[in-house]
This record gives sequence, C-alpha cells and structure tokens, in this order.
Amino acid sequence: MFAGVLGYPVAHSRSPAMMNAAFAELGLRWRYLKLPVPPERFAETARALPGSRYRGANVTIPHKIAASAIADELTDAAEAIGAANTLVFENGRILADNTDAGGLLDALGEPVPSTALVLGAGGAGRAAAWALREAGARVAVWNRTAERAAALASELVIRHVRDPEPSELVVNATSVGLAGAEQPEDAARALGLAGVEAPTVLVELVYGSGPTPLSRWASARRARVVDGLEILVRQGARSLELWTGRPAPLEVMRKAVIAP
Repeated sequence: MFAGVLGYPVAHSRSPAMMNAAFAELGLRWRYLKLPVPPERFAETARALPGSRYRGANVTIPHKIAASAIADELTDAAEAIGAANTLVFENGRILADNTDAGGLLDALGEPVPSTALVLGAGGAGRAAAWALREAGARVAVWNRTAERAAALASELVIRHVRDPEPSELVVNATSVGLAGAEQPEDAARALGLAGVEAPTVLVELVYGSGPTPLSRWASARRARVVDGLEILVRQGARSLELWTGRPAPLEVMRKAVIAP
C-alpha cells in the first residue's frame, strides 16, 4: 500500500521520513513517497493514484484549494476552509479533509489565545484562520495583497487588516523564512511586524533545518514559539489516522522529522 505528498516543489518535504517511520513503528508494509506534480497535472494525477494502490495522499503548495475541488466528498473542515491537505481513497471515491486546522490546534494546546493575527491568505492561512475562529479566538488576517485578505475575511466572517496589529497569537502562513536567509529583523519587517508589540505566542508554519528568522525574532522577545515541525507532525498524525485507523506514534514521528 502507498501514500504520498503531492506538491510543486516537494523535494524539501520531510513528510516521507516522518510517515515511513510511523508505518514501520505500526508494523505496516506501506511506503510514502514524494509526488512532484505541476498544477496542470494535479487533477488527473490525484484521480489516478487509487489505481496504483494508493490509500491516500497529503497535499501541499500549490494544490490545497484544487484538492478540495476534485473530491467526491468533503469533511466539514475542508468544506468550510475551501482547501484540503489530505485525500483518502476508498471504494472508488475521494474524501478530502483538512488536518492543517486540527493539527495547528493540537500543537498549540490550550488555552487558545483570545486574539489571533494570521499572516497569509493562502491554503495554510485559510486553515489557521478557520481553526482559530472555531476555537473561539477573535481572528484578523493580513496579506501582502490586501484584496486577498479581504476576500478571505469575508468568506470566514473575520476581520482583515491592512497593517499587522498587536495580537496575543501570530501565525505565519506566508513563505517568509522558507529560504532561511533573512535576518530576524528583516523577516519581521517583511511581514509588517517591525515596531508592532511582539505576540505572546508565535505559530511558525515554515520549517527548515533550524529556527526560522521569524522564530528567532519572536524568541528574542520572549514569545513562545510553536514551530513548523511540530505542526507538520500533528497534521501528519491526523492524516495517518484517517488512512490506517491506528493511533499515530507521535514521538517516533517527531524524531524522524528532526533527524539529519
């Protein structure tokens, strides 16, 4: 049996190491593969996977919105968010779910801060904004293209802001820091956070070989940082449980994503 991650690019993904370690721990003879697929081939590729013994797939940039469009059935989360990161193939049908939302809340823990600012209005930003709103936070969204933030805010019935504002929780759902080259102050400036009071908690969806520039900026201001690798583990755990019906081995998955 197979599973994989559909993205473009996808070479940087640590999901195969994490998922293959989990399958081995559970005694499952499954393989999880990277599936680099350009946008114009996404729909036909995803629909063909069940015929190649795929039980499911994760979906990453830039396919999360397209993934919800090809599904025969959407979970409540995927339908409300308008984007999916997990596909389940069963009985000739495709179920789309969004485990990004639940995974973020799992990683964040309780209590959820009362105010949240989501930076970014793509698939990951949509999931974060919806999850936090459902958890009771007062959510605002910012995007470098203000029109995208306004459209998302209208869909989810949350606020949009043209300039970042102080908030207890900040979620970075942009690509800033993905290359890892920025200095902390440069990353904060790129996201409009320079001069804004630092949050109590930063959720950093970007991950790399070490703390991101924005994580370093927040840590220097004594914010609690929930890093992208923990988010990856938590959303991956929910996907694995959907495919296998087995509890995810979280510690094994954590060790696999931080291994060199």
